[in-house]
Amino acid sequence: MAAEFIIGGARSGKSRYAEQRARAAETDGMRVIYIATATAGDEEMTRRIAHHRMNRPAHWQTREEPLHLARRLQAEAAPDACLLVDCLTLWLANLVFTPADHTTENALLQAETRLLVETLPQLPGRVILVSNEVGWGIVPADPLSRFFTDEQGWLNQRVAAVCEQVTLVAAGLPLRLK
Repeated sequence: MAAEFIIGGARSGKSRYAEQRARAAETDGMRVIYIATATAGDEEMTRRIAHHRMNRPAHWQTREEPLHLARRLQAEAAPDACLLVDCLTLWLANLVFTPADHTTENALLQAETRLLVETLPQLPGRVILVSNEVGWGIVPADPLSRFFTDEQGWLNQRVAAVCEQVTLVAAGLPLRLK
């Protein structure tokens, strides 16, 4: 497995860079499967999802997976496949905000993040994961936002540790970290 982790702030160009990397895999003979984690809970998010769909090639296969990402990756991974996951931040938000319990005891959150980190090194083919770097701003004022920021930071660290390549994108410019 060749896993690549792309992180950056909101509107940093990380998704565009990830799509460029997937197109490069396609020129190497791989088919691209785009795994979308977003859910259209409101009109603004519906527009964002539509914008992302318009920007990627129509022949790429799309799978929607808001919660059970590791299982989806296991089902789709193949030696000739490049899986592009966009994005881990929305996936994490789905896990955090779906259950009524938003504490560290959130069993679904703990199980799914652990399973993702354990699964990534075992997958055949190529995986490109996109995530936000959310911890560079102010400390959030409310406990739920602090919880989410902490979980995002820990998830990013764990995913980065198991990926062969990690790239930070800022102002549309990629900086290879690992």
